[in-house]
Amino acid sequence: MNGLYMVVIAALVLTICYRYYGAFLAAKVLAFDSNRTTPAVEFEDGHDYVPTNKWVTFGHHFAAIAGAGPLVGPILAAQFGYLPGMLWVLIGVCLGGAVHDMVIMFASIRHKGLSLAEIAKAEIGKKTGFVASIAIICILVISMAGMAIAVANALFNSPWGVFTVGMTIPIALFVGLYMRCIRPGKIGEASLIGVLLVLAAVGLGPVIEQSFLAPYFTLSRFQLDLLLPIYGFVASALPVWLLLAPRDYLSTYMKIGTIGALALGILIVQPEIKMPALTEFIAGGGPVVPGPVWPFVCMTIACGAISGFHAIISTGTTPKMLTNENEILPVGFGAMLTEGFVAIMALVAATSLIPADYFAINSRPEVFATLGMTVQELPNLSAMVGEDVAGRPGGAVSLAVGMAYIFARIPGLEQLMSFFYHFTIMFEALFILTVIDAGTRVGRYLLQEIGGMVYRPLGNVNWKPGVIFCSALISVAWGSLVFGGSISSIWPVFGLANQLLAAMTLAIGTTVIIRMGKQKYAWTTLLPLCFLVVTVLTAGVYNMFEFYLPKGQLSLALISAGMMLLVVFIIVDAVRTWVRILRENRSEAKKAA
Repeated sequence: MNGLYMVVIAALVLTICYRYYGAFLAAKVLAFDSNRTTPAVEFEDGHDYVPTNKWVTFGHHFAAIAGAGPLVGPILAAQFGYLPGMLWVLIGVCLGGAVHDMVIMFASIRHKGLSLAEIAKAEIGKKTGFVASIAIICILVISMAGMAIAVANALFNSPWGVFTVGMTIPIALFVGLYMRCIRPGKIGEASLIGVLLVLAAVGLGPVIEQSFLAPYFTLSRFQLDLLLPIYGFVASALPVWLLLAPRDYLSTYMKIGTIGALALGILIVQPEIKMPALTEFIAGGGPVVPGPVWPFVCMTIACGAISGFHAIISTGTTPKMLTNENEILPVGFGAMLTEGFVAIMALVAATSLIPADYFAINSRPEVFATLGMTVQELPNLSAMVGEDVAGRPGGAVSLAVGMAYIFARIPGLEQLMSFFYHFTIMFEALFILTVIDAGTRVGRYLLQEIGGMVYRPLGNVNWKPGVIFCSALISVAWGSLVFGGSISSIWPVFGLANQLLAAMTLAIGTTVIIRMGKQKYAWTTLLPLCFLVVTVLTAGVYNMFEFYLPKGQLSLALISAGMMLLVVFIIVDAVRTWVRILRENRSEAKKAA
């Protein structure tokens, strides 16, 4: 199998999906109205509700949803072979993820930019809305903690990464002020300046690392654990146009640019996919993902195919920025398909490694020793990147090695593998950090909505004391989990929580479609909902009884059980609502006849 074939197949499938299925959903199922006033225009306040250029919004949205999932997930799922991951990404993103994001973004637009929990309350009922609020905040806190730990692990003791990622903050502030105050409306001009500054920050990274300034940008894990929640607080409290939108927008250039460069590299190098289509671990017992290919390929590759976290962004910051309902198609549907393409790129990078080398990187040494495999190119790869990459599980290192290996095989770039490796590590950290700032802001919205039930001023998103208090509270909540936490303790629960939230979102989306009188199109969300519910509950039960309880991890088992019960309650209540709406519609039809 040639990696180029995977790229071409993915590009064709995703393009056809956007052109036909996306257009069908926009025109027939949701019936976008370009003349309808959006929340960004109706409630413009210069802070949260800000009408924004479509492509800036796309950049923000893509940066906010594209975290660790489309990069790390496919890397870990490569354990099963290249075929399961490829099929799940393409089928999942076209029939599930893109539909999920687009429908719930549309629902938020029609509900004045309200959050997922408030939409659940309006569409299904108050009890469901309250339960959804609790479930979403718990899932959000776990998600932020897991992603923050991933960033901290990638950046600690890395002056290059800290400098480059850190410089995107003042650059974004400058670009935000430039577009808002200095040269309003000059989007292209501001973009060019911002991109050039970001590229300069990338280029200066290696210089900083070798200079006397390196100690000032060399941060410990403790320092990063402290700084990340502080950054989340600042990004949440400041106006969206000043830091969040321009930073995510500029980060998108680097993200899409790097993935585009990888696609070009694959086109030139045409790497052979060395991982077989299916491995011996599809039945379970693998060193990277312990469970069988189903349901765990669907749990491992989340954001690249379908992700509940996207619903938080699609009902949080993005609907408060769109100026026209027609923009939902490129921003909601298109950004998700783009993320699916990113996942395919990551899968190619991982599966182009020799299987023994892949497992040596993604397994602990004592576990790898039991596999009966012998590394082949790994010692040479370690020498080329300048550090020992064996026994570095988690996906990030194997992705960096795979991408660097592809880039370094381009004629004339053979001596730059160490540069490409460290650049990719920094690139991964940047990918994840843009999710943290948007997620923290959405968490602030949710806390304000819930707090408004107890103390009315908190519900006002423009009340500055409430903004500051709720921003601090959500930052402290996920920041406290980061201290002393680890990927092994947070990430398994995050995977389950993420897909449970996706199932809940699809249930709410189905309700929206039925309530619109479009029940004949309800299959667009109902089919992925049914598949996801069976998959997620199976994975949750498997985790509890095969991994958590046998290892004495009672807290993880209880958290998993609690989240599953909350989501099942919401889905059952949604089904009752569907039945009631359909009965009412039939009754009205009989009266009319």
